Amino acid sequence: MTITYEWRGDFENTTVNALHAEGFNHPVLDIDWLAQVYRHSLGWVCARCDGELVGFVNVAWDGGGHAFILDTVVRADLRHSGIGAGLVAAAVRGAQAAQCEWLHVDFEEDLRAFYFDACGFKPTDAGLIAL
Repeated sequence: MTITYEWRGDFENTTVNALHAEGFNHPVLDIDWLAQVYRHSLGWVCARCDGELVGFVNVAWDGGGHAFILDTVVRADLRHSGIGAGLVAAAVRGAQAAQCEWLHVDFEEDLRAFYFDACGFKPTDAGLIAL
């Protein structure tokens, strides 16, 4: 199995919507991901196996030195195979190429080992307001 990673790769909204629904356990929604990422994101990474989209991560930013990992998702049958870490590594390279100084991520507790151990993030204090 060969996985390829593409910074700002082409994708279909329906494919990302299906992948996101599977990954985040919600019904398939009709989100215009293309419009969203072109309007708000520094970039995104598509992971493909034999041409099929099997992973996706969005890299939002503030227009300056801070980028943010959002919506990291890998097809269920391919999880725990390194694809998620590959997505994040490609996102790191894309943010570095854009001369960002920081790449942020927030996550639920069960993803702590993934982001800290597999991807190299360091713990930091942060704040959150539920809206």
